[in-house]
Amino acid sequence: MYVGEYQTLMVDRLTDPGAYLTDGTTDVLLPTRYIPNGTKKGDKLNVFVYRDSEDRIICTTQKPYAQVNQFAYLKVTDTSNVGAFLDWGIDKDLLVPFREQKNKLKQGQWCLVYLYLDQKTDRIAATAKVAKYFDEDITVEVGEEVDLLVANTTDLGVNVVVNNKHKGLIFENDLFHDVLEGDRIKGYVKTIRTDGKLDISLRKEGLENLEVGAQQILDELKKNEGYLPIHDKSDPEEIQSLLQMSKKNFKRSVGILYKKRLVALENDGIRITN
Repeated sequence: MYVGEYQTLMVDRLTDPGAYLTDGTTDVLLPTRYIPNGTKKGDKLNVFVYRDSEDRIICTTQKPYAQVNQFAYLKVTDTSNVGAFLDWGIDKDLLVPFREQKNKLKQGQWCLVYLYLDQKTDRIAATAKVAKYFDEDITVEVGEEVDLLVANTTDLGVNVVVNNKHKGLIFENDLFHDVLEGDRIKGYVKTIRTDGKLDISLRKEGLENLEVGAQQILDELKKNEGYLPIHDKSDPEEIQSLLQMSKKNFKRSVGILYKKRLVALENDGIRITN
């Protein structure tokens, strides 16, 4: 049995305390209150395996917000003389020992943690000292879509966990909409830094450049009495010289302005609309 992970196990027998599930070698109890209706011997169930308050291996069909070796943003439900307890989606709260707290956690507080299996007790625990768990061996590429967990806001922008592995930052000027701590969102790798961290954008690079290009053309129109003598048949060199952009980007950017009815297309150029 792998404590702290989901496993698919077979129902071996049904008893008063609950169903005993097996992996073929070891049995584990699924308490009655977690047994799906209609469950019978021989069925296979996907369950989460953990240790209960009496240190027995047990399982549940409840879905924790994270499992061992994952990051999560969780709420402190209680504190005691051993540490803080977090709500992580199942009945038994998750412990953050005092030694694993950067600052003393308080009831009602939310925090970014990393779940690990304590080697001495074989219990699942969490740590708020997450820095050492980020993987600096980068497994993504520039432009790749990634999963993000929003961690905290800084003067530079927003720190995020990337693909549950890497540390990333969304700079302030790349925040095109509000994000909240704990949000799980999509983003794109903008830069891979030499220190093993990632710069992240919320827009795919091509779309980001496209919108920048549209604004650039609009600005040039305003500076030139609302008219530019270039169009989709103009030479790429002419477009590059006037706007410092490729012909492909120019055509797509003009398309954006045209759809928004910000420009009119003429035979020999483009003109800003009133």
